[in-house]
Amino acid sequence: MFFSQYKDIKSFYTDTYNILMRHEAQNIIPLGNIIIGNQGHDTFGWRDTTKWFMATVSDDIGIQLTAVMTPPFNLTLYATDNRINDEALTCLADEIIKNNIYIPMVMTEKNLAERFAKIYSKEKGLKYSIFKTLRLYESSKINPKIPITGSLRLVEKKDLAFLPYWIEGFNNAWYGTSQDVIKDIERSYYEIASGKLYILEDNGVPVAMAKITREMQKIFSVGMAYSPPFFQDMGYTLSCIAGVARIGFEKGFSTCVGITDLENSTIQEFNLKSGNTIICDCLEVKFE
Repeated sequence: MFFSQYKDIKSFYTDTYNILMRHEAQNIIPLGNIIIGNQGHDTFGWRDTTKWFMATVSDDIGIQLTAVMTPPFNLTLYATDNRINDEALTCLADEIIKNNIYIPMVMTEKNLAERFAKIYSKEKGLKYSIFKTLRLYESSKINPKIPITGSLRLVEKKDLAFLPYWIEGFNNAWYGTSQDVIKDIERSYYEIASGKLYILEDNGVPVAMAKITREMQKIFSVGMAYSPPFFQDMGYTLSCIAGVARIGFEKGFSTCVGITDLENSTIQEFNLKSGNTIICDCLEVKFE
């Protein structure tokens, strides 16, 4: 096996894009990331490619394993054609250890995540645990039976009165980490400028948010869905997700992909009502 670590996003993009596209929906996160990185227009936060870990493991046939990590977020992996090769995983684990690269967690397809976690933790002498069980869904339409309550609009500067707190609430709910609201005000300005984060209002009151997080050839994803505690369990999150997905379809994309926590009953309800198709289950595995 041959290990290659990349410092140049354009070289990494050239070598891995077509491979990752073999399972476009499954690879929505690494594909979306390398597309953003290759375009080079957006370097805010984790999008600064100089901080990324990008690597492949190849044999005489070609690339067998693709790895990309955008700190502070997790390592993502793709086994070419979903054929898991333990020799390639061992090669990657050994090189990560040898180069002293910090891996907080791995987030990828369930079987691949489990195999990498076992090999990496054994090689490094660590323990690992499953932090979160996730499911990837895709849909080609929005079920008209899902009620769209309220009206959608793009986030604006006037929303700075509450937006940093909503972002903190989302991060706490999804990642299990809080952010410093004062220091994170720059993130709120970024979201306003991006033109992809939407606010759902009901009778003029902001009640939920959701964002178009990735845009690829035919596929887009919706994420960052959040409703503050007072408005939770009122259907606003579902309405916001459905409304933002509808905007994506109106832009000409054919498929919407979402990643959900299997413990989140609200999002599971949305997927059931939408008739969404399961792509695969994924795991977030934490190393201790």
